[in-house]
Amino acid sequence: MFAFAYPWIFALLPVPWLVRYFLPARESTGVAVRVPFGERLTAVMQNQAPVTAAVRQSRQLLLPALIWGLVLCGLARPQWIEPPVVKEEPTRDLLLLVDLSSSMDEKDFVNPAGKAITRLEAVKEVLGDFLVRRKGDRVGLVVFGSAPYLQAPFSTDLSLVRNLLDECQVGMAGPQTAFGDAIGLGVNLFQESKVPAKTMIALTDGNDTKSQVPPVEAARIAAQRDIRIHTVAMGDPTTAGEDKLDAETLKEVARVAHGSYFFAGDRKQLEQIYQELDQIETREVKTISHRPRRDLYYYFLLAALFLSLLEKVLAVWRARSETSLKQETAEVRVNPASGQLEVVS
Repeated sequence: MFAFAYPWIFALLPVPWLVRYFLPARESTGVAVRVPFGERLTAVMQNQAPVTAAVRQSRQLLLPALIWGLVLCGLARPQWIEPPVVKEEPTRDLLLLVDLSSSMDEKDFVNPAGKAITRLEAVKEVLGDFLVRRKGDRVGLVVFGSAPYLQAPFSTDLSLVRNLLDECQVGMAGPQTAFGDAIGLGVNLFQESKVPAKTMIALTDGNDTKSQVPPVEAARIAAQRDIRIHTVAMGDPTTAGEDKLDAETLKEVARVAHGSYFFAGDRKQLEQIYQELDQIETREVKTISHRPRRDLYYYFLLAALFLSLLEKVLAVWRARSETSLKQETAEVRVNPASGQLEVVS
């Protein structure tokens, strides 16, 4: 679309005419000989019809007026506005904490085909579908076992996060569970985040056996930094020993960090949990629209320069033509039969 950035410039269009009207050119008072048939005589000498002063003046002002209009067009900054470019900026950073301890290798989940799968495989399937619906969010992935590790930094490339999740294997971070340290690592990752909404979703099937910072204390630090934590417990709650499910701690972590606690006993419950989380943590996107503008002023200025040069060339040519005409020897006489002026070479 073509447009002018400063259309008010065209208010200056009548300025030369106003200057000419209120500040007219100085009249010459030199001595001259007045000839009653001077215009007719000039026309005969030039072998053309008489030209009135008004017509001659309008011709002389045509090019300057056109040049002035082109200069004003250039000053008004003509632009070609391109179609809008829309950019979406995320308003939420979502960090997933996934437990990779040895207990995640238990095959107590069933896939849609009826085949028994491990807890981690169920998490990959359900969490992968959850990631697809988070388009517009920045998502990061932290895995933890005996220690937490950053598997995927915050990114809007959800397919990359999903691929890195699929590459996770049970035990790759150690056999134990360092849930509190995983929250602490997540808090540190959020330090560079500038978005208004910050959320962690922690998924674990065991109690904390390795952390240097207790999970509840790490959750308090997260809450102080406006980070919400949702906890998802999965597995058999009747399990004893190091692999037992510490539901009370997970509930307290969610309460302290202003999140929600969920329990997934099977794959169907796990799917329902992530559907509910998808509704709680609604996707919000900040849309920025920008229309690129391409300046075209130089075309108008180049046209004005060309016409100005053309005017000078025409003036020189006209002056030379008049000079050569004056140098020609010719005699003007009156035809006795018709009474008209004639030029005799």
